[in-house]
Amino acid sequence: MKKYQVAGIGNAIVDVLTRAEDSFLDNMGIEKGIMQLIERERAELLYGAMEGRVQAPGGSVANTLAGLGNLGLRTAFVGRVKDDGLGRFYAEEMEKIGTAFVNPPAPGGELPTSRSMIFVSPDGERSMNTYLGISAELGPDDVDEAVAAEAEVVFLEGYLFDKDKGKDAFAKMARACRKAGGKAGIAISDPFCVERHRADFLDFIENELDYVIGNEAEIRALFQKDDLEADLEAVAAICPLVVCTRSGQGCTILRDGTRTDVPVEHITPVDATGAGDQFAAGFLYGLVTGAEMFRAGEMGHAAAREVIGHMGPRPETSLPDLFRDKGLV
Repeated sequence: MKKYQVAGIGNAIVDVLTRAEDSFLDNMGIEKGIMQLIERERAELLYGAMEGRVQAPGGSVANTLAGLGNLGLRTAFVGRVKDDGLGRFYAEEMEKIGTAFVNPPAPGGELPTSRSMIFVSPDGERSMNTYLGISAELGPDDVDEAVAAEAEVVFLEGYLFDKDKGKDAFAKMARACRKAGGKAGIAISDPFCVERHRADFLDFIENELDYVIGNEAEIRALFQKDDLEADLEAVAAICPLVVCTRSGQGCTILRDGTRTDVPVEHITPVDATGAGDQFAAGFLYGLVTGAEMFRAGEMGHAAAREVIGHMGPRPETSLPDLFRDKGLV
C-alpha cells in the first residue's frame, strides 16, 4: 500500500474572503468575476479595505486535497510558504485537515507567503486579487521524488505552468509517480495560461500525463477548434482520460474512447469559490476508489454542490455522509 492516495503540487495561497457589493468593486477598481494578479502594494491596500475577513488556506490543488482529506483519503501537498505568520498558519491548517505538508516553511529574506483577496458579490460571483509571493517560485528542488513515488495519483495545478521552473517541478513529480506505477494528471486552471504556453501544455499532456480536468473554456483553449465536441475529441486523442466540467450542463468524461455524460441539477451558488476544486476532489475520490466514471462524475458534482452552498472554498460538512445520503457509496 502506498503512503499517499493523492499527492498534489500547486500554489500555497492563503485565501482572505469577504462579501462586497458591486459598487465597492467599482470604487476599488476590481474587475468582477475574474482572477487578477496584483503586486505587493496593491495586496496590502485591498487587505486593509476588507471588512469581516475570513482567512483559510487556499490554492486550487490544496482545496482539492482538503476535499479528499474530508473523504478520508491519505494526501500530501508540495508547495512553498515563507516562515512568516501566514506561512505557518497555512502549514498548520493543512496538517490539521490530515494532509502532509511536506515542504517546511522557508526561512530568510525571501518573498512573503502568497495570499488571494476574494470579494464575493451578492450573486455569488467571486473576484480574486492574488499576490503570488513565494509560491510562484516553486521549482524542481521543492519536489521530493520519494513523495511522488509514494502516491497512487499525482494532481498538478495549471497555474504553476507559467514559469519554467514550475514546469520542471511538474515533470519531475509526474515522472517519479508514473515510474513507480502511479497516475499523474493536471487541472488546467486557466485558459489564458494555456494560451501563453499551448505547445508546452499539449506536449506535457500527451507525453507525461494520464488524465486532464478542465472546464469548457479551458478544454477549448487547448486546440482552439471553435467547437467543444471537436476540442474534446482532440484532447482525448492525446490523453487517456479527459474530464470537462460544463457548469449547469454537468460534466463530460472521455476515458479510453468511451464517453460518459453526467447531468447535474442547476442551483444558484452562495459562493462559487472552490466549485471546480471540489469537483476534482469528488472525481479523484471516485478514480482512486475504482468507481465507474458516471459515479465518479456524480461524486464530483455532489462535492461541488456542497461547497457552493456556503462561503469559502472547502467543504464544511462531512462528504462521506453526503455521499452516503445520495447513495454514491
